[in-house]
Amino acid sequence: MSTATATDFDAADLQALTDTVRRFALERVRPHLDTWEAAGEIPRGLYREAADLGLLGLGYPEHLGGTPAPWRARNALSQTLARHGTSGGLMASLFSLNIGLPPVLAHGSPELQAEVVPPVLRGERIAALGITEPGGGSDVAALRTTARREGDEYVIDGEKVFITSGLRCDWLTLAVRTDASNKGASGISMVVVPMDRPGITRSALQKMGWHCSDTAHLRFDGVRVPVRYRLGEEGSGFRMIMGNFNGERLAMSAMALGFAQACYDEALDWARQRQTFGTPLIERQVIRHKLMDMRMRIESTQAWVDAVTARADAGDQGADWVSHVCLLKNHATQAMQFCADVAVQILGGMGFMRGTASERIYREVKVMMIGGGAEEIMKELAARQSGL
Repeated sequence: MSTATATDFDAADLQALTDTVRRFALERVRPHLDTWEAAGEIPRGLYREAADLGLLGLGYPEHLGGTPAPWRARNALSQTLARHGTSGGLMASLFSLNIGLPPVLAHGSPELQAEVVPPVLRGERIAALGITEPGGGSDVAALRTTARREGDEYVIDGEKVFITSGLRCDWLTLAVRTDASNKGASGISMVVVPMDRPGITRSALQKMGWHCSDTAHLRFDGVRVPVRYRLGEEGSGFRMIMGNFNGERLAMSAMALGFAQACYDEALDWARQRQTFGTPLIERQVIRHKLMDMRMRIESTQAWVDAVTARADAGDQGADWVSHVCLLKNHATQAMQFCADVAVQILGGMGFMRGTASERIYREVKVMMIGGGAEEIMKELAARQSGL
């Protein structure tokens, strides 16, 4: 991602960005969301629409077709689209490039970057990330997918699971073991795989939430990929993966905050309209207090997101920053969980019905608390980074 400073986007720029994202969400997403949820995917044309608005390229280098932007602009996009689009599945699919491309930018050759990145930023191709394996979860160092070298090619064998955009991605940034004799972290490398290669099998997975996001189980059986598609040196993949997680977790925190706000928005609107015993719900003290409990968590999360984002934009990303990112992700997703639960309670029977934002977000909470690093892993990593 670009390292543009916070001064590159002033208040007017941020307002213009959030206005654009809000219109996109309300005009191009919300009217079609139920249809996309039922279909299990968003239309490929939506990638081009988002690209034409500059949303896919935000934070990427200009020479590759992007718009350099600080974290506060990227997080504003994530938070606004989550709040008004109200769909984690949409966010996961539309922006899977933001976990698939950063390793390419940080470690790929200029030639590889020029081949992979521009078509993705134009919405013509889809990029994704392949790390998790069956039985392998958070223990990345134990991954078993292998890439043995034969001349100028790697031959890849193995499996990946829970891969966002896995059913139709064109490029997959894949974690592999290039040193079969080394079962630890130092035997891992990263390779970009063109997904039209023979030997790749894709199977759809059915989920609790994120219904409009295609999620796949992938098999690689003798898949041949040129060595030039490797990122960096052999054996350096584990550090790439760990570094990539920090940006993903910060973005997920902003998303979780937006989803918490969406739940508050819907609960407040319902409380004002819903009549019980001749009186609007908002007139009930218990309802007002529930809404204030939601606001308390939203405001504290907003302050923490802003603080951690400011440190990222200032280049202050030491060990202490990493621990804050981990704890922030937990705090933000717990705020999202609380607000989703309270919103469904305020909506009552309507909150249990498909079609409300709160019902959808309620189902999507758990993947936010697991993906990018489960709560328990986040706490342990934060403790270690804090010297405990």
